[in-house]
Amino acid sequence: MKLSDLLVYNNIVIQCHDNPDADAIGSGYALYKYYKSHGKKVRFIYSGKNRISKSNLIYLVQTLSIPIEFETESIGDPDLLLTCDCQYEEGNVTYFPARNVATIDHHQVAKGKKLPELREIRSGIGSCCTVIWDMMKKEEFQPDSDLSTALYYGLFTDTNALSEISHPLDRDMMDEIYFDKSLLRRLNGMNITLEEAKIAGIALLGVEFHPENRYAILEAQPCDPNILGLISDFFLAVDTVDVCLVYSVLDYGIKFSVRSDTPEVRADELAAYISKNIGSGGGHMDKAGGFIQHELLTQFYKRYAEATERERTAAVTPILREKMQNYYSNSDIIYAGKTKISSRGMKEYIKLPIKQGYVIPSEFLPVGAHILVRSMEGDMNLMVEKDTVVMIGIMGEVYPTKLTVFKSNYKKLRGKYDLKLEYTPTIKIISSSETIDLFPYAHMCVSSGGNHIMARRLKKEAKVFTKWHKNEYIKGEPGDYLAYKLNDPEDIYIIGKDFFAESYEPV
Repeated sequence: MKLSDLLVYNNIVIQCHDNPDADAIGSGYALYKYYKSHGKKVRFIYSGKNRISKSNLIYLVQTLSIPIEFETESIGDPDLLLTCDCQYEEGNVTYFPARNVATIDHHQVAKGKKLPELREIRSGIGSCCTVIWDMMKKEEFQPDSDLSTALYYGLFTDTNALSEISHPLDRDMMDEIYFDKSLLRRLNGMNITLEEAKIAGIALLGVEFHPENRYAILEAQPCDPNILGLISDFFLAVDTVDVCLVYSVLDYGIKFSVRSDTPEVRADELAAYISKNIGSGGGHMDKAGGFIQHELLTQFYKRYAEATERERTAAVTPILREKMQNYYSNSDIIYAGKTKISSRGMKEYIKLPIKQGYVIPSEFLPVGAHILVRSMEGDMNLMVEKDTVVMIGIMGEVYPTKLTVFKSNYKKLRGKYDLKLEYTPTIKIISSSETIDLFPYAHMCVSSGGNHIMARRLKKEAKVFTKWHKNEYIKGEPGDYLAYKLNDPEDIYIIGKDFFAESYEPV
């Protein structure tokens, strides 16, 4: 769905979820400004039991003159009800009947949930503000200074001060959007109340520590999600704690924060594991977090579904404890050069000649330029050298190599290389912040083939520290392949099952 698709409606009510946060306020404000600029009659509302009371949100609304209204009775008879940062008829948004409904959101959709035909739901993106920012870009609608600040603050707070960002689109908005830095500092300075400081102290007293794997679980009373990051940062400083999980059960779901200071556990991967099928999670190697939806938790955990509303908070801890225990017990950790790999079950395979893409940055950028290559897999910092080559795999993955290595493993083909991807890889020039799409500069090549490996399917998850990246592991899921080169048994790595099926055949 495009924002312009809704311009056929003249009387529009925009509704965010009850007890709105900065993301809900910023995304609703963006929609209000867009449709107001097109001459539409627009209202921006929220409902529920309580009015906005947090000092930072009140200050945000007042300073930027955001026209959000508290409505509990009726919205009249608008042509369109547009919900943002929530889904129509969901538990965290007051129901108002409407002739036509549209939804823009970034949360996961519960199984069996009926959605309006007019919708734009991008699960996995860090904030609804990011979704709407991207939609506005496609309409060539430029947000002014106030709106830009509201959008940035929405992303900032919904990703725990940007520590939980995982999607490249969130990174793009973070890099490209202008915001009022002095206002952001002021808002951050009023983000924690005295009562929330007490909540942090109580959570620290109730820690559950698991010495065998050196992780801690802490439950906090209902509070602003940013408090969870504060608690987890503090507790990770304890000398015997390598990983910390802090969570809070809120009216609309469960918010959690993850911290890790050990290379064997990536915080972003653990957050994604905890929220798999029941919410969303992500972030960085050492800081991450996520959100678990009540409806999805009910679908997957019978004991939670059968619990009364009062019992549900107590039912969350055993579920998270089980998730953490499974995370540690279900993974093998392999260190190239140290862990001996059994050849049992291994078969010999040969790599097939497959078409891929490649970019030579020095063809369009000066040698010595510092660049950031962004893809769905994350960011990669490089300095452009004359022999730098950036490869683009068949799944859209990007990785660097040298021209000499490229020439020995690939043959150049005529024609451009392109793929249909959720996010197109880009190059950002550090000195100027200029962003360049990679595909217009991508040439086509084919692998020479002939690379012999030994490989077997994984029956359980594995984390492999390769000989080339000793401080960061590659994750393998069941069904992926553990492999090593036939002529170098210490060169151990993971090959994704989809890529393996298209790229290798048994000898």
